Amino acid sequence: MLMDRVVETGALDRLLAAVRDGLSGVLVLRGEPGIGKTALLEAAVGRAGDMQVARVVGVESEIDLGFAGLHQLLIPFLGGLQRLPVPQREALESAFGLMVGPPPDRFLVGLATLTLITDAAAERPVLGVIDDAQWLDRVSIEVLGFVARRLYADRVGMLFAVRGEGEERTVALEGLSVLTVGALAEEAAGELLAASAGRPVDPRVGDRIVAETGGNPLALVEFAGELTAEELSGAAALTRPLRFGRRLEELYLSRVRTLPAGAQMLLLLAAADQLGEPGKIWEAAAQLGVDPETAELPAVERLVSWTPRVQFRHPLMRSAAYYAAPAAARRRAHEALAAASDPERDPDRRAWHLAEAASSPDEQVAAELERSADRARGRGGWASGAAFLERAAELTPGPGRRAQRLLQAAEARLVAGEAPAARVLLERAAPHLEDPLARARARRLEGLALYAAGKLSEATAVLLDAAQMIEPYDTRLARDTLLDAFGAARFSPQFGAATAEVLRAVRSAPRVEGPQVTLADLLVDGFAAVGEHRYEAGAELLRQAIAPLAADQPLPVGVEQHFMAVSMAAAVLYDDSSWELEHRWVAELRARGALAALLVALSFLTYHQMAEGRLADAEVTLAEGRALCEATGSRSYLGVFAGAELAVLARRGREADARTLAARLRRDFAEQGSWIGARLVPQAMTYLELGLGNYADALRSALETFADPAVLELGQVEAVIEAGTRCGDRQAATAALEAFAPRALASGTDLALGLLASGRALLAGDEHAEAEYTLAIEHLQRCRLVPELARAHLLYGEWLRRHRRRRDARDQLRTAWQMFDRLGMEAFADRARAELRATGENARKRSVETEDVLTPQEAQIAGLVSEGLSNQEIATRLFISASTVDYHLRKAFRKLGITSRVQLARVFSEPEGSPDQ
Repeated sequence: MLMDRVVETGALDRLLAAVRDGLSGVLVLRGEPGIGKTALLEAAVGRAGDMQVARVVGVESEIDLGFAGLHQLLIPFLGGLQRLPVPQREALESAFGLMVGPPPDRFLVGLATLTLITDAAAERPVLGVIDDAQWLDRVSIEVLGFVARRLYADRVGMLFAVRGEGEERTVALEGLSVLTVGALAEEAAGELLAASAGRPVDPRVGDRIVAETGGNPLALVEFAGELTAEELSGAAALTRPLRFGRRLEELYLSRVRTLPAGAQMLLLLAAADQLGEPGKIWEAAAQLGVDPETAELPAVERLVSWTPRVQFRHPLMRSAAYYAAPAAARRRAHEALAAASDPERDPDRRAWHLAEAASSPDEQVAAELERSADRARGRGGWASGAAFLERAAELTPGPGRRAQRLLQAAEARLVAGEAPAARVLLERAAPHLEDPLARARARRLEGLALYAAGKLSEATAVLLDAAQMIEPYDTRLARDTLLDAFGAARFSPQFGAATAEVLRAVRSAPRVEGPQVTLADLLVDGFAAVGEHRYEAGAELLRQAIAPLAADQPLPVGVEQHFMAVSMAAAVLYDDSSWELEHRWVAELRARGALAALLVALSFLTYHQMAEGRLADAEVTLAEGRALCEATGSRSYLGVFAGAELAVLARRGREADARTLAARLRRDFAEQGSWIGARLVPQAMTYLELGLGNYADALRSALETFADPAVLELGQVEAVIEAGTRCGDRQAATAALEAFAPRALASGTDLALGLLASGRALLAGDEHAEAEYTLAIEHLQRCRLVPELARAHLLYGEWLRRHRRRRDARDQLRTAWQMFDRLGMEAFADRARAELRATGENARKRSVETEDVLTPQEAQIAGLVSEGLSNQEIATRLFISASTVDYHLRKAFRKLGITSRVQLARVFSEPEGSPDQ
């Protein structure tokens, strides 16, 4: 019964009403054990008679069995499996062990889950109920958190019940709507106590019980059944303490221990089995000589129900049934359950039961667990694989073999995103690793764990040490490790010193020649050559690395691990033609469901779209990246996308908004100790200050990003040269140009040569400047970076006006203004317009464009529709449901005043940012 739960039931009713109205709703009920979360879930199920209800209860003993909870929840919907797109179906089948295939990305599994549930909801609304979510296996809770964040207009409700704050495994649910379930008010608690006792309760006795149980409903119900009539009436004193907490667990323990031995063993079997399959429990019970009639004892039925599946009436009852038994009895129960488990159909649970039955090291059982780990990793359950390996290590007789399994477990934890846990396992393994290569691999994993934790300087040093240790035994792995070290050094606060260390290591490492050369080899050697100022040799190696990937062919499987290095190579080459690779890369990563790599790709794509002047597209991409961060729990990239938001504002020239956001991000990044994040702020503000004509501030921001002109990036080199010449610091401008020139000439791309000519023009005397300006425009007209071309026209026009060639200046400034205006770069457009006005010509401000009308998600969906994609194809690409696509598309139609996809294609057909001819 529910007492005093008006607020809670009101929230549940609103969620159910939203689902019935065609939308979706998600709610996390949070509270201590026994507070009434399960009762509220039952109430919601009772009010959802018109819906399809799917339920799962987390079980602590099942916490390391990957995808177990998700499989249980999806059982009602698996009939729709064959209607899923092939990649989604195969991912889900692989995750559930229904087929043999490559490890599925967990978020492709999430998309399959989303599609499966929302397809079912198209026929009849769905309510998913997840109780004790803190005990679900990690991958299941992450997938369900992903799904919950992608629901919008799908006729799906999801209810989670979790224990109080601090449950590590429920991090995936952070950001979802939370309702804290608290204690009952005194009056309602008294009513519940009386109703549960079935007889009058003395007010003073009732007050004491309510006070000592803290108004916890489960404690009130259970204590009411335990007290005698005399105690309830006040005739007999309440001598024992009633404080809720350990007392309630002891109450259940006492109930179990008073049962006959056969009944205790039957309850122990039920508690030890993860799936609650009656047949398996009865088979195990028969092996142990337990009479099935013991299940019918009233005291047993108060604790557990047997149909349709075995289910304890409260998680504390399961815990009591398990831990009331001595260790030897628990081992016998697991041994019987292992014997009752099908070694073909359910080998992993059989292995787990065998492990729990073992009382001493057992290599045979450890080997079974290792095979289970291989199967788990093959399904993408890296955390589960690590758990199997850790248990296998505990049962391994010899210290050397034990350490090898701990090393494998550490690697699995690292892949699963659990860097701190990986480091603990490495510390346990390291002293007992006898093989030198194994010790070197452990050192490499330590470096990668530091990299994942953002400790980049430490990571660089450890990875270099690991590469040196690996080199005598595995040249290929050593060079891969050096590439990892380059990546860590690139983003290290001590960039120069860290890079110098990596260069010394590369110089001393053996080279790989001929057909054995891999992508990683070309990248390592190319970066090393550039770092040593051998620009031509480095550029050639990096071109060789990028060229096969830029070809119009599918990207090789596994290449995503080098995505960041490839993008860095394109940046070093100033090769904007290879940026098309990132568009393909994003598309393929979406198709593969490799969302960790997709986040990296989206961050690069956002900045490249900004560099191309496609600010509306950049806003759409960063919105997708942010949504994906929230959906996957990858919050470390939120700072990157916040920096991208600032960069868009700066390029648009929205001064007030940009300065406000910049101030907030500086504080946030300083508190987080994020050196990368802190670098994004001055990088963005450089563009704002240039557009506003604040040249001294622009120079300061550009040099704040990189104090050394030799390592200035695209966008910063030209900023330093322009700002330096305009504010009188020709020394900084000259240093930047001298550092950039050999790199640009070695690259030989139109972008590099165009920027070089533009920089030379700014520093040249009058007799040479015009030739350099025209050369810059000639090169940049062949590039993707429309803003750089517009800036070249602006600089040339400003130079012409200063030399009193007004008619020639008007042509250049008008072109610059038109381009900036169409790009939405307001500050630069205003600067060009002011210069144009000084020549005697006026220009009007642009009108509001389509991107100002639609939200980023509406614009993204509308743009994909205009390309001819179906709702289902868009849903797959954006990791949302088809019904959510339809919902946003209908809103876009209304805002744009159109009624068809053909009309939408016309709206989006005009190219962005091209100058008028």
